[in-house]
Amino acid sequence: MLRFFTAGESHGPALTAILDGLPRGVAVDRAAIDADLRRRQGGYGRGGRQQIERDEVEITGGVRHGRTLGSPVALVVRNRDHANWADVMSPDPQPDAARERRRLRHPRPGHADLAGALKYGTTDLREVLERASARETAARVAAGALARALLRATGVEVRSHVVQIGAAAAADGVAWDALAEVEASPVRCADTDAGPRMVAAIDDAKRAGDTVGGVFEVVAHGVPPGLGSYAQWDLRLDGRLAQALMSIPAIKAVAIGNGADASRPGSATHDPIAFDPGRGVHRLSNHAGGLEGGVTNGEELRLRAWVKPIPTLQAPLPSVDLESGEAKPASYERSDTCVVPAAAVVGEAMVCLVLADAVLRKYGGDSLDELLHHHEASRAGEQSLLAARAPESQE
Repeated sequence: MLRFFTAGESHGPALTAILDGLPRGVAVDRAAIDADLRRRQGGYGRGGRQQIERDEVEITGGVRHGRTLGSPVALVVRNRDHANWADVMSPDPQPDAARERRRLRHPRPGHADLAGALKYGTTDLREVLERASARETAARVAAGALARALLRATGVEVRSHVVQIGAAAAADGVAWDALAEVEASPVRCADTDAGPRMVAAIDDAKRAGDTVGGVFEVVAHGVPPGLGSYAQWDLRLDGRLAQALMSIPAIKAVAIGNGADASRPGSATHDPIAFDPGRGVHRLSNHAGGLEGGVTNGEELRLRAWVKPIPTLQAPLPSVDLESGEAKPASYERSDTCVVPAAAVVGEAMVCLVLADAVLRKYGGDSLDELLHHHEASRAGEQSLLAARAPESQE
């Protein structure tokens, strides 16, 4: 079983990820991890914080000479902006002036501010927002890059693209190969006509002191059938993937395949099954998005996530002072206008982590060589089962 934990605050010294359960022998390319971290920082509509940070990973455990050891892997991403917050975020006791210097008391509608204050019994929102901040997702992306390396060894690749920002939407049905070019788009959109309209939607929101959300899709290619289970509710892979994506800050909904379209009848919703001597048993469509009954069916895995407009607004909504009860505008912290392109990269990482765990659960092995041996044997059995003989009438 693959587990990961993160620690650290937005303006603390660093973010840390501990990834436990990777087998021995997985190749670790620090440059590839840093490349994913840079993709998370990019995307049109990001704010000033991304001009300060230069996210790079430090590997402090679990890796030797470019390969995992089978022990927990420890990853650290330093916060360069911490130098400006050293007293405010110091773990050691500080004078009252340090606590007051960046204190927030006016919760932002749509943020964890008020809910967290009520949960932990504090009026100092700094204690909530520092951990609730999406800055934490840098640690997830670093961990996800290692999960991606394990998946790649089994022939699975994961990509993402932006489907919609504001009212600007891309055409449906983007092919896998087209996703290789999305990094050339400032909004990570594969539709060259929709991309400029998405940029314009972000510009309009920024001029209005507002923010804008959207939709992204994560696609996993080469996923073998049989990952997940229908035996217990918490083992269903659709549920695990949805929870992973919903755990990303600002994600409010998730759909698998065409699951968000309730207008279709059953005859137009499900994927006919066919047999071809060259391909064996296969689907004629992929409305299910690669998952049926909580188990992968061998088709491409496609998941969409809806990102709400982030709640930190230059033109703040009404709020209250938690200490006095007076009506006040919500607090404002330096922020982004649109995070949809960046959220898609985080979505990739979360899908990689869940799929890597599912691969380990199905194939097992303490080393990568052992896992790949089990994987090859299992795939050979699947091919034998699916490539059934043609009916006698066709022989």
